[in-house]
Amino acid sequence: MSRPSDHIDSPDPARRPAPDGSGSGSDDITMPKLGFVGYLRWFWRQLTSMRTALFLLLLLALAAVPGSLVPQRAADPNGVTQYFVDNPDLAPVLDKIQAFDVYTSVWFSSIYLLLFVSLIGCIIPRTKHHFDALRAKPPRTPARLSRLAGFTTREVPASAAPAGSAASTASAASAASAASVVDSARTLLKRQRYRTVVFTGFDRATGLETASVSAERGYLRETGNLVFHSALVGILLAVGIGGGFGYQGQRVVVEGQTFVNTLLAYDSFNPGRFFSDGALSPYQITLDSFSATYETQSLKAFGQPLDYTAAVTTTDADGSVSDADIKVNDPLKIGGTDVYLLGNGYAPTITVRNPAGDVVFTDSVPFLPQDANLTSLGVVKVPDGLPEQVGMIGFFYPTQSEAQSGVYFSSFPDLQYPVLTLNVYDGDLGLNDGVPASVYSLDTDTMNQLTGGATGVDSIELKPGDTAELPNGLGTVSLDGVKRFASFDVHHDATQGWVLLFALLVLAGLLTSLFIPRRRLWVKATSRADGSVHVEYAGLARGDDPRLVEAVAALADKHAGSAPVEDAPSTGSPTPGTPPDTKA
Repeated sequence: MSRPSDHIDSPDPARRPAPDGSGSGSDDITMPKLGFVGYLRWFWRQLTSMRTALFLLLLLALAAVPGSLVPQRAADPNGVTQYFVDNPDLAPVLDKIQAFDVYTSVWFSSIYLLLFVSLIGCIIPRTKHHFDALRAKPPRTPARLSRLAGFTTREVPASAAPAGSAASTASAASAASAASVVDSARTLLKRQRYRTVVFTGFDRATGLETASVSAERGYLRETGNLVFHSALVGILLAVGIGGGFGYQGQRVVVEGQTFVNTLLAYDSFNPGRFFSDGALSPYQITLDSFSATYETQSLKAFGQPLDYTAAVTTTDADGSVSDADIKVNDPLKIGGTDVYLLGNGYAPTITVRNPAGDVVFTDSVPFLPQDANLTSLGVVKVPDGLPEQVGMIGFFYPTQSEAQSGVYFSSFPDLQYPVLTLNVYDGDLGLNDGVPASVYSLDTDTMNQLTGGATGVDSIELKPGDTAELPNGLGTVSLDGVKRFASFDVHHDATQGWVLLFALLVLAGLLTSLFIPRRRLWVKATSRADGSVHVEYAGLARGDDPRLVEAVAALADKHAGSAPVEDAPSTGSPTPGTPPDTKA
């Protein structure tokens, strides 16, 4: 449509109105200033657009990638410590950009909150529009149904009307009317759960009766769409609340030991922003035994783990005692927490005596697995009771084997031929400096190596039940036995049920919006001078609906019924989605 000749954007400068009202003006186009409120409105519209929501969703997925590339403090604090040891130059840089705390970082939280606001801004106006559409009647029948998808026609002779109509129940001589034909079509459409509205009138050219029914269904499609997006907001909200009030901690428990759910009992603990000590339920878990089953039949998978089971005894806050098993992906639920089995290994029971034979150290020390066959590394620290502070770095081999080079390794993860080797150091353990130190590492910079390495003294080698002399007459060390340990992850999240509910709603809403079509059908009947009725059928879909043409044809065939309705040549079946002529 062309603009008026005196429009401000007219291509002819001479015809543009000048500021004084004359017929000519300048070539410059003066745009209105948005102002502060205008810019806020523009920013809000950009933020709440579907394009921005999809972009933020993609950006959130990309922002989560670093969390899988480097260890996270919340899930693997020991891995973070080891990363700093292995990458002393890169780790501090990554720490400054919160790469080890991705999911609680400022930049990840910003994307998270923007997506949250964007989704809410999309949902609210669409929900209002949807409720208005539910209350509204189907639109009027277009003047030219031939422009719509699946257009077809039928002819009702003067002596009959479609089955099910008022005319079909009368005598055979009763003449069919446009109203009766449309009434029967409306009945069929309502049986198919269409919302219908009937329009009647007269053809101005012939003065004969015309009637039509407008039918619409598929509102559940938009309902599913809104449920999908609302459930996404619910997931974001539930995850945020759960992360704020929840906590996660890890604890290594050796067979026979008991873990009490208190803050000091954890090896590592990661609370939410709103965590309080009162959220810890005072229960106990005792590891009675740990068993592992390994593959021994297939040579290709020899030594692969088949099953892990931690048999525990639990004591609830009310004092009730029960037995339970914790397996991989089968956590123990107690005191509002889920206790997962993360890892396992061996804890050799080592006893150190002074030269007088007094026990100065005895403990089952967890050794950290280094490979699939559980070759394990551990540290023993003896700060008191000996002439010097003593530290020992040990390797434990569940099934000790020796390579051609003389290096020991474990050839099977179960206890078939267990051997423990120890390198002994004396000197300052650094325990009196007030600096926290890991129990799984030994700083040997200020200590003297007494066995192994370049000392020329063989490392101490022990089998269960063996005792060996420590160098320099420091005393003796013995391997009294070998126990198993289990690494537990204790996770508390009160919103897990809500997350599951919202996830199911996301799936249900998505399937509903994908498989339920939004469809409109029209049936228009026009009386003719000879008493017959000309019937037109057509449809229109909102979005893709590959079965629309089939649905129109099925309606026409079913509407014809058993009455002697004659097929009329169709004037064409346009492509679905062709905009209708909405003139009534």
